[in-house]
Order: sequence, then structure tokens, then C-alpha cells
Amino acid sequence: MGETYQIPGFLTLTLGFAVYLLGAEINARVDVLRRFNIPEPVTGGLLGSLAVLGLYLMFSLELSFDLAPRDFLLVLFFACIGLNARLSDLIAGGRPLLLLLVLTLVTIVAQNVIGAAGAVLFGYPLQTGVLFGSAALIGGHGTAIAWAPEVAQAAGIEGATELGVAVATLGLVLAALVGGPVARLLVEGRSLAPARPDEQHTVGLPEEGAPAVSRIDHLTVMRVLLYLNLAIISGFFLHGAIAAAGLKLPLFVPCLIMGIVIANLRSALAPAAAPVSRTPSLALVSEFALGAFLAMSLMSLQLWTIAEMGPVIAVIMALQALLTVAFVIWVLFPVMGSNYRAAVLAAGFGGFALGATPTAIANMTAVTKRYGPSPIAFVVLPLVSAFFVDIANAIVIQAIVNF
Repeated sequence: MGETYQIPGFLTLTLGFAVYLLGAEINARVDVLRRFNIPEPVTGGLLGSLAVLGLYLMFSLELSFDLAPRDFLLVLFFACIGLNARLSDLIAGGRPLLLLLVLTLVTIVAQNVIGAAGAVLFGYPLQTGVLFGSAALIGGHGTAIAWAPEVAQAAGIEGATELGVAVATLGLVLAALVGGPVARLLVEGRSLAPARPDEQHTVGLPEEGAPAVSRIDHLTVMRVLLYLNLAIISGFFLHGAIAAAGLKLPLFVPCLIMGIVIANLRSALAPAAAPVSRTPSLALVSEFALGAFLAMSLMSLQLWTIAEMGPVIAVIMALQALLTVAFVIWVLFPVMGSNYRAAVLAAGFGGFALGATPTAIANMTAVTKRYGPSPIAFVVLPLVSAFFVDIANAIVIQAIVNF
């Protein structure tokens, strides 16, 4: 049995910065990564995870990372998304939101059909199909771990948690890689462009050659940080009230809500005040929080858990990835309007369906930094993934586990 070494939170954060910057350096030098819109933290994070895998294989040394700083960055990022959400965008996003929710429900069912069929094909009980399907993919690591005991009891198998974690891990890797190429195919293949290319970017600053942005200085950054702190503090109180009412939501959801409330109250009560929403400073902080979160998430993956599951995961995950790519190109893209926003959402949905919401946002950020902004996409997708998908996923998973 190998040795386990615990990496403390501050060092985990430092390593996250390092692999993020490594990814940025590599992307700057490798043209194919830029052309296919592979996010910088994905490049660095995957290299970091390969280094961790190398230590495990050569020295039986397992690195365990304290991810508390990463989890705070996720809360910070969603507070940024909330501050960027204008009431007009929420109204305009009503129809796309409904359509995306329906498409997500279809994807949940389709993932579990493939997962169940693959499980039976390889001699696993049918109930384990949810761990090859939406529990680990759209649900991610948290949902897979939460449902694994029920699956184990219903199917009478051991190692359900390890199976769910392995599928979720590979899904996260695939999610980080498929969104950018799909968006490139749609945007460049159909010569798509933003409806309003002069809009401020929601996350990240545009690449060189894009329209100039307004000034970033110590005052604009400090103003953004103040309102982000207010959103997070009020989000903590809202989270407590929601928990007291008997509902379970991740902390980032109430912080997202309070960001929306604060931004729109500020616009209504002080329309002449210095802007916070849709500013380069907020976009910069958003990209920092998201990029560091994703870099740490990927570098901390335990890739050896995938290798231990062998060809079963390889075959089923290949089918899941093919389903996702085909679905976003031939179903989601036309249903969402066959326009630039639909292409950005296709990139995000690829990341969301196989991985997690931050991966989806990172995919969309890489696309919009290159081709132009799409603010409504950054409002619609997090609302679906944060509010609705867990409930829908739970209903479908429970039905299959009880089958």
C-alpha cells in the first residue's frame, strides 16, 4: 500500500496558480490549443494531474489536496455571475432557459439509457447504469458520491463509490476538451458572430485584436471586490435560511441569487453610480476565480481510479461523449436558434453534460474571448445547472435505482 501525502490548502492554491500559468504559457506556444479553444486552466490542470499520476505510478505516492480554497473560488465566481445579471437579460433569457431545461431533461434520460445498457452489457446490475450515466456526468462527483450507497444497496455490489468517482473524473476531463472544438466547428463553419460585439465580456477579457475595453485600476477592482463580498455575505445568510427551511442547496446558489439582487437594486436605486456589472474589472475577477478553480479541480484528479476500472468505463464513456457531441450539434444548436449564442451554449452544454458547471463556463469563456461576448448564455446555463438539474436528476436516478 502506498503512502498518502496531504497537501494543505494554501499550497494547493499556490500550485493551482502555477498550473494555470503553465497552461497559459503552453497555449500561447501551441497554436492548435488556441484554435480549438482549449481553456488555459484545462491545459495546465491536466498536465498537473498527469504529474500526480506519475508520482502514484512510480513511487506509490498518493497526493491528497485540501480543496477548501478552491471551493471558495467557486462561490466567488458565481457571485460574479450574479453581479453581471441584468433584469433585462433574465427576461430575455426566459425562452432559452425553458428550452435548455427541456434539453437537459432529455440528456439526463439519454445518459441513463446508455449507462444502463452499458452496465448490463458488461455484466453489472441495471441500477449501476446511473453511475455510468447522469449521476456521475451531469451530476458530477458530488451527486455520484451521494447516490453510490443507494446504488450499492439496490444492486448488491461493492465499490459503487469508486465507480461513480472514476466515471465523474473521466467525464470532467472529456468535458474540458469537447466544448471548444464543437464551438469552433459551429462558429467558423457557419460564419457566426455576436449580435452585439461591442458588449462587455461577462467572464475574461477579449483576446488581442478584439475591441478595446474600458480602464481597469485599483478603484474599479476594489469596487468589484466590495460588492462581491456583500453578495457572498448576504448569500451566507440566505443559505442559512434555506437550510432552516429544510432545503439543501450548494452555497454558491444563494450567493448567485444575492449577486443578482444586489446588482439590480444598485442599478435601480443609483443609476448614476460608477458601474460594477459588465465591467472589465468584474470580468477579470471572474476569470481569475474560474480559472484557478478549474486548474485546482483538474490537477487534483486521481486518474488512477479510471485505469482501475478498465475497458468498461472506456467503452461507455466513449458512447456518452459521442452522444453529447451529436446532441449539441444536431439538436441543441438548432433548437436554441442556430446563432452565435446557440454556439456558445453548445460549448457550455458539452462541458456541463459531461462534467460540471465551472467546466461549462470555462468552455464558454474560451469561446467568447476569441469570437465575442454572449452575456445571456452566461446567465441561462448557470440558472439551469444551479437550480433545476439536481431536482430533475434526482427524480430520474431514484426511478432507475428503484426499478
